Formats: sequence, structure tokens, C-alpha cells
Amino acid sequence: MTGSILFEAIVFLLGAIICVSIAKRLGLSSVLGYLIAGVLIGPYVLGFIGKEGEDILHFAEFGVVMMLFLIGLEIEPKNFWKMRKTILGMGGIQVAGTMLLSYFLFILVGFDWKVALTFSMAVALSSTAIALQTIKEKGLLNTTFGASSFSILLFQDIIVIFMLGALPLLANTDKPAVENSGEHANLLQNLPLGLQTLAILVSVVTIVVAGRYLIVPLLRKVAKTGVRELLIAAALLIVFGISFLMELVGLSPALGAFLGGVVLSNSEFKHELESTLEPFKNLLLGLFFMAVGASINFIVIAKSPLIVGGILVVVIFLKGLVLFITGSAFKLKLNQNLLLTCSLAQIGEFAFVLLSFAFSLNIIEQDQMDIMLVVTALTMTVTPVIGIINERVLLPRLGTKESIKRPMDHIAKSQKVILVGFGHFGSTIGRFLRTHGVEATILDHDANRVDFLRKMGFEVYYGDATRTDLLESAGIAEANILICAMDNPEVIKELAKTVKSKYPKVKLMVRAKNRYAAYEFLNMDIDHIYRESLETSLKLASEVLSQMGFRRYTLQRQVQNFIKYDEDSLRRLAKEKKIGDENYIFKARKELEQQEKLLERDFERGVVGFDSHWDGEQIRAFLEDTKE
Repeated sequence: MTGSILFEAIVFLLGAIICVSIAKRLGLSSVLGYLIAGVLIGPYVLGFIGKEGEDILHFAEFGVVMMLFLIGLEIEPKNFWKMRKTILGMGGIQVAGTMLLSYFLFILVGFDWKVALTFSMAVALSSTAIALQTIKEKGLLNTTFGASSFSILLFQDIIVIFMLGALPLLANTDKPAVENSGEHANLLQNLPLGLQTLAILVSVVTIVVAGRYLIVPLLRKVAKTGVRELLIAAALLIVFGISFLMELVGLSPALGAFLGGVVLSNSEFKHELESTLEPFKNLLLGLFFMAVGASINFIVIAKSPLIVGGILVVVIFLKGLVLFITGSAFKLKLNQNLLLTCSLAQIGEFAFVLLSFAFSLNIIEQDQMDIMLVVTALTMTVTPVIGIINERVLLPRLGTKESIKRPMDHIAKSQKVILVGFGHFGSTIGRFLRTHGVEATILDHDANRVDFLRKMGFEVYYGDATRTDLLESAGIAEANILICAMDNPEVIKELAKTVKSKYPKVKLMVRAKNRYAAYEFLNMDIDHIYRESLETSLKLASEVLSQMGFRRYTLQRQVQNFIKYDEDSLRRLAKEKKIGDENYIFKARKELEQQEKLLERDFERGVVGFDSHWDGEQIRAFLEDTKE
């Protein structure tokens, strides 16, 4: 509509705000919101973004680059070595199986063997951006499904290096090279094909060596200046520099960034780089998802709807089949395996790189590339929809059958305490109860974790705790206390509503991740709320004061006073209709002032009036001086 970059920025931001907000309001993934926004503003629907949308896609790929750099930072080489069996096993089976089946599929359709092999490479790759973003949103990274997905995606991200190295060996040298001075022009184009492959592998080694002996010393010199802006600039320079160098040699910039992250994972700048780049990553990932939606070419779909639709359905089916078999081979439970299958059944963002590189090498024709690019974008777009179908249709039915197969004699209906969620928070509760002779019936949605807990001697049952039949099987009718220790406030609210309406005599004790979650629970008339960071923070603060000479007995009393005053304030502020508006802020400030005055008064009374064995004479003298 207009060439103004400001107009395009406004369109992208407005589209993201509207569509993502609606998606989250409907309980959908933010990824789906971004993709729909991209489709709407793209050149084939509303037309706000024209052909320049393709350029935006290339720019937005920096979101994927930064994401892989941050993933690399999280993977220390020693931890990577520990995960080698899962990465090589699950990842290797998935990639090899998908390539084999899709290769024969494309051969049967009538494609040349070189084209079929190239397409099968692209099909074998899943979207790291979409899968990890969705897993992170749902808080499933620490589950068996999350770990398995991460292993497969990591193997795919590594195998892309070898795929890109192999593509020049498939090049059709009898055809003139495609003129392309843009992204795929590289320094190795004029070398013999064998040397191109060798040079690409050498460039990977160069990144590893440069990361250790060049980048880390550079960061140390920048850190000595004490200027944070320079460190931010250095972090961006590292990511953009590696990406640029990888493009020069024809390698994926995202893979180069991943390797750079792995190299820096043991450096002292690991956490600083993570905190610096995280905001840029999230913004650019959202832009990437929108650019993918805008890149869906509806003209190609209109010309060949049966071909595009057929390839789309068959590819998702074949990938899903291989993923399900892979998960079964590694003994994933049905619910975890379904999540894995539905999350990784799409073609990923590296397919854009592979297909474009193959086109520049004359391996595939223009119309073939157009069709596969559309199929790639469509598989990414329908992935969130498949996830919704899995969560709302398949898992409730198949998941319940899985739990019914479990022996009912493991459910102790006479237990008076039911604990829902056995992660880091819930496991501490369960262990502490058991050491004092109190057994709790534990419910958890991770089937693999359930089997492990049973081996540890806990009474545990697999399934969705919001389902009434599962609660009844666990003995909710005879229970006195239900502990909600999950980390998802929405699930806790749904469970609390069920229990309050059907089992009002059961006392609810719920975990609140923060103050705002506590407000919601209070407004649901839940009295026993435990904020997971409150007492830990106070314990740390009291330890600091103890090291400064304050009396421990007084500090313990003040901690209890602080909790009491803060709980009273929490209940009063929860009545505010709009949390975060000016009225709330005004009242919250007044509450803080009043709370601090009460604590100061209690402290002075306790120290000067009653603590005759006070062991901080300087503090006593200071308090006496402040009275004068």
C-alpha cells in the first residue's frame, strides 16, 4: 500500500497486538495469533504488506538466529555429551525415518532422485521456533515430552550443517548457475563441489576456535569498561557477525549462531548474554511468525490446490507416523507421545534455507521450490491447530484410557491428603509430609514421572486432575485437604472451581506463582494461598540482617510480622477491580507505607523494650539516638 517503513512497522505491530490478544483470550497459542496476523496483513489478503514481505522474512529470521544462539548457551559440552544417546537415538531415528519415507513418496510422485532427496531433507526438519515457543508457553519444558522434543530438534539443528554441505554434491553443473547476488551468493561458489563441502565443514571448526580464543577475550575487554551499552553492542556483534560469516560461506546463519552459543556456554558471560539478547529474541520471533504467515502464496495454492493439499496432508501424516514410532521405541507414554507427534509434525524454518540454496545450485526448478515453500509455511501454520485438536479431542479420550489401564489398587482412597503436581514445588511438599508419617495421594499429568514416583514408593495416579472421575478415583470424597502445587494458575483455577462446587468440605491449599495470581485465588474465596517466593525471599533477607549483627529471635518474629501484614494488605488490594491502574497504585503505595511503619514500630518495641539479651549494641545505640 505504501513504501514507508514506518507504515509497515505500524501494520505489523497493530496486527500482532490485535491477533495475539484475541488468540490468548480464546486460550490459543500466541504463535497461532502471529501466523494469522501475518496471513491477514500479507500481500494475498488485505495487502498491507506487498512483495517486501519476503525481505521482512529474511530480517525476521534473526529471531531464529538469536533463539538458537541462546539454546547453544544453555548446552554446555559436558551436558551435551550426557544427552548424546537421546539426541542421536531419537533425533537420528526421526530424521532417517522421515527422509526415507518421504524420499520414496516423492519418487513415486515422479520427481527426479536429486529433487526427491532435497525435498526429503527439508521435510525431515521441524520448526525449532514454533515447537520451543509452544512448549515454553505451556510450561512443559521439564516434562518427558519437552526433553524428547528438545533432543530431536537439537539433532535436526546439527544435521542441517551436513545437509547444507551435501547439497553442492547434488548440483546440476550442466545448467547455468542461477543469478543471485543476494543472500545465497557466497565466497565458495567458484570452488569445485568437493572443496565446497570441505570448506563448509572447516568453517564450522573455525567458529568453534574463534569463539574460544577471539570472542571471549573481546568480551572481557568490553566488560572492563563498565559500560552496559557496549556489552549489548558486543552481544549483537557476535550474533550478527557469526551470521554474516556463515552466509558468506553458504552455511545457515542460525546454525553458526548455535555453535557460537555452545562455545560460549562455559564462559563467565553466559548469563549476561542471555539476559541481554532475550528481549530482542522474543520481538524478532514474533516478527518471524508473522512473516511466515505473510509469505503463504495463495496464487500458487490456487494454481495447484490438489498438489499442495496432497503434499501437505501426506507430509504431516508421514512425519507424525515416524515421530510416534520414535516415541514408542523410547517408551514414551501415550499422552507424552501424542504431544511429541503433534508438536513436531511440521516442516521447519531451515527448509527455507535448504530449498533456496538448492534452487541456486539448479537442483530444483522455480515452480517446484514455490510449491514446497508454500507447503512449508502451511505446515507451520496448521501446527497450533493440530495442537489444539490434540489437547481438546485426543488427549481427553486417549489419556483417560491410559489411566484406566493402571491398577486401581495403587489409589488409596482412605488418604486424607491429595497432592496435585509433583514438580520441584510439589516434590518438596510430598517428601516433607512423608518424613512426618503423612502419606499423600499424588496426581500428575506426566506419565513417565508417575512410573518413577511409584518406584520411589509414592502413591501416585496419572491423569488430568481437573477431571471429576480422576478425583473420585483418588478419593476426593474422603479427603480433608487438596494441595494444588502445579505451576499453571489457569489449571489451578479450573481445579479449584471443580472442588469448591462438588466437594465443598475439602480444604484447598494452592500455590501462587506471584502476587497477581494470589489476587485471583482470593477473589475465588480460597483462603490458603502460598506464594512460592515470599518466604524464601524473607529467609534470605533475614540471613543478611543476621550477618550484620541483628538478633535471630527478633528477625524470626519480624518475618512473621511481615507475612501477617503483607497477607492483610494482599486481601485488601485483591478487592480492587482493576489491578495496575492509578487507583490500585495509589492504594498499594499507601499499604506499603503503612506496612513499613508497623514493622518499624514492632522492631523498636522488640529490640529496646523486650530483648534484654540483644547482641547488637551498635544497633541499640543507633535506635536510641534516632529517638532523640
